[in-house]
Amino acid sequence: MVLVITEPVKSQSKRVCVIGAGPSGLVSARELKKEGHEVVVMEQNDDVGGQWLYQPNVEEEEPLGKTKTLKVHSSVYSSLRLASPREVMGFSDFPFNAKEGRDARRFPGHEELWLYLKDFCQVFGLKEMIRFNVRVDFVGMVNDDTDDDRMKRWMVKSVEKSGEVMEEVFDAVVVASGHYSFPRLPSIKGMDLWKRKQLHSHIYRVPDPFRDEVVVVVGCSISGQDISIELVKVAKEVHLSAKSLDIPPGLAKVISKHQNFHLHLQIESLEEDGRVIFEDGSCIIADTILYCTGYDYKFPFLESKGRVEVDDNRVGPLFEHTFSPYLSPSLSFVGIPRKLIGFPFFESQAIWIARLLSGKTSLPSSDQMMQSISEFYRSKEAAGIPKRNTHDLAEFKYNDTYADYVGFPHLEEWRKTLCLNAILNSIENLETFRDSWDDDDLLQETLQDPYFSQLSPP
Repeated sequence: MVLVITEPVKSQSKRVCVIGAGPSGLVSARELKKEGHEVVVMEQNDDVGGQWLYQPNVEEEEPLGKTKTLKVHSSVYSSLRLASPREVMGFSDFPFNAKEGRDARRFPGHEELWLYLKDFCQVFGLKEMIRFNVRVDFVGMVNDDTDDDRMKRWMVKSVEKSGEVMEEVFDAVVVASGHYSFPRLPSIKGMDLWKRKQLHSHIYRVPDPFRDEVVVVVGCSISGQDISIELVKVAKEVHLSAKSLDIPPGLAKVISKHQNFHLHLQIESLEEDGRVIFEDGSCIIADTILYCTGYDYKFPFLESKGRVEVDDNRVGPLFEHTFSPYLSPSLSFVGIPRKLIGFPFFESQAIWIARLLSGKTSLPSSDQMMQSISEFYRSKEAAGIPKRNTHDLAEFKYNDTYADYVGFPHLEEWRKTLCLNAILNSIENLETFRDSWDDDDLLQETLQDPYFSQLSPP
């Protein structure tokens, strides 16, 4: 074991550990570097990209992800294409433009976004800060007894692929480890007794292994719909289990086209003989159950002594989904919120964190932050939103509200409109929305915006 201890940084420049080299980790590294901080990015895989670094080999992963740590980080399947048009996805100064010789579609495959992130890394000189094939095993406070936020420091224990263990002390830690890896599973009667194949979509890659099978897909999210549409071409039957039979028209159109595609309510029980009994009383014998039921927030490496915990998929308490009232600004999280325009939001988070650490701005008091968090929780509860959906924001306004903390530009109107148009088109035309749209006039006008002629990779 190698122990690395550095003296506390006396200036406003901090030594910062960023966990993860996906979109949120890369933009965090860039903004921290801009502010003059010393940055070390720890990435468990051999390249950048996070979720977007496709991992085809999943044989060693436990099918339902019931392990403390995962061997596979990415949940991306081979045929996955973006659900948002490329124009809306880029960072504020680095448009996601089509490039000659690459996937130029508006809704490209996952590899194109990975290549965009590699370009981002190269153009802004981030690779020199990244340690690849390094897994973070432990993050904990060194001096928990200090009340001075400026003096809080963190021990980070990491393990290299060779097995070598390192312990280092940092002034701050930015957690950017993603939240689409650890499977979230339903609780179904008989689930542990059902002897046939069960897996989570985390390890789904291609449809071929399910050829001629009777497959039950649990969950009607975008991935559940996408995967069902792919499976119906090779499986004997696909049975999609949803919370309601009131489904989007686009999905209804697809189901009506295939005699082997069936919709059911949720599963009531699983029987040892292979039967799957649904709440509507129908029953089938299935070969495989595929759970497209989402993911859990997990930070198995973090020891915060109860100051930050995950309770029914609510990470908290966190002020503006980013800062612990009791550990900020030395501990922060980037990329927690879901259902918003992600990359510009991650960028505004990174800017705020970097400026806080350099002393250019400050946070409200711990009490004020806790009061804000409590009010936010109460508003969610009053709206009937379950705790598990705390971080599902689904509103453009939050991007702008957050941006105002650091003077970050508001989302452009064209970005909002193109995003909304894609969502509405997907609801009506699930199979075709990525290749056919009716907002081409707006698109052509949008592409004249100076944004798209900014710095772009060669």
